[in-house]
Amino acid sequence: MALQGPIPVTFSMVFPHGCYVVGDVEPVKDFDASTNGRFVQARDKTTGEPVWQVAVMDADPTLKPAQKTVAVKILAAAKPTPPAATPGMPFTPVEFEHLTVTPYVNPAGRLAYSIRVREMRAPGRPGRSAASATDAA
Repeated sequence: MALQGPIPVTFSMVFPHGCYVVGDVEPVKDFDASTNGRFVQARDKTTGEPVWQVAVMDADPTLKPAQKTVAVKILAAAKPTPPAATPGMPFTPVEFEHLTVTPYVNPAGRLAYSIRVREMRAPGRPGRSAASATDAA
């Protein structure tokens, strides 16, 4: 099968109605390497970059409340900063670049997806191309 590993997708495929940051950006714990109260941050198996996580609320009005909040993992050398809050809005709108989804079966036995991204930005702000992101690193 030609399709193996994470599946590249676009932001509009995953969040056609947009999404909002509803949590802090935090490091993801590497459960295998962390021991006896010592925290070790997870690293991406392919790139070796640190993995961060942020909770976002999907703006799709058809979703049930339990389905609205999802964790998005961000691969970045330094802690990503969410876009600035928008005055008058209760949540901060956000978009992501270079998304992949990885399907898995969750503990309830249902199909779920792990979402990984390379960049977090304000909606409408043009993203960097892969070449310029590499040049900036």
